[in-house]
Amino acid sequence: MWLETFKSFLSIALELTVLFVVISFVINLLQSYIPYEKVEKFLSGKNKGLAAVFALIFAFITPFCSCSTIPVVVNMLKKKMPFSIVMVFLFSSPVLDPTIITIMGVILGWKVTIIYTIITAVFSVIIGFALEAFGFEKSVKNVVMTGYKEESKKFDVRAALHETFELMKSVYPYLILGAAIGAIIHGLVPTNWIAGTFGSNNWWVVPIAAIVGIPLYIRLSSMIPISQVLIAKGMALGPVMALMISSAGASLPEVVLLKSIFKKELVITFVASVITMSTVSGFIFYLV
Repeated sequence: MWLETFKSFLSIALELTVLFVVISFVINLLQSYIPYEKVEKFLSGKNKGLAAVFALIFAFITPFCSCSTIPVVVNMLKKKMPFSIVMVFLFSSPVLDPTIITIMGVILGWKVTIIYTIITAVFSVIIGFALEAFGFEKSVKNVVMTGYKEESKKFDVRAALHETFELMKSVYPYLILGAAIGAIIHGLVPTNWIAGTFGSNNWWVVPIAAIVGIPLYIRLSSMIPISQVLIAKGMALGPVMALMISSAGASLPEVVLLKSIFKKELVITFVASVITMSTVSGFIFYLV
């Protein structure tokens, strides 16, 4: 049994490694053609609908985890960008990682990935504009940030390889961790138990998965191989996606960082919004 678990780990890890390196390298090359200055101009524009679209695009082309998103958010607030647009970026950036979404498409299927992308993008926009409508802009502290430096990235092949290596140092360990957990679940956890406990008829698993995902701080890169195994074992897609979105969208380290720039009521609302987005998304996956 342990030998089979080890073989499963090697298989998952090898597949993820190849995908991660190739996809990261290609995306890093493509980023040299992205006009960041124009994107920033549209983010600050008067047409908030168009600005929200560009906030989603900016979130997609900047592969940040939930914690590394915070310095960018502070910089956007410092530049007096519309609060709703900043919130759209805050919610969408951790869950719309281009590398991980591409890997998700290969591992979990493109139908699941497209639905996931649409749901997270739409919810990010709705929540961002709702927070502004309810006056949460007043809950932003006057924070002065130091040490943040914007860079105009112009990649060549050598620079893209370097960036891929740097990304591997920060993200790859989580991919391997996810592969290890997935292999253990695959080899040691009974299929009948997972299917019976977390199967499609147990609707209550969705909100529980959404709540549990936040303190776990399982990065999206770790959740992909784990999700693949859980689904193969019979776990319903709804709770899997709820767990994936909540763990990526609002980790405990991120919440701690948010307390330094947001007042308590906005931090609580942020966490509640991520749980709501995760729960509703999970039920949507039940329907489709």
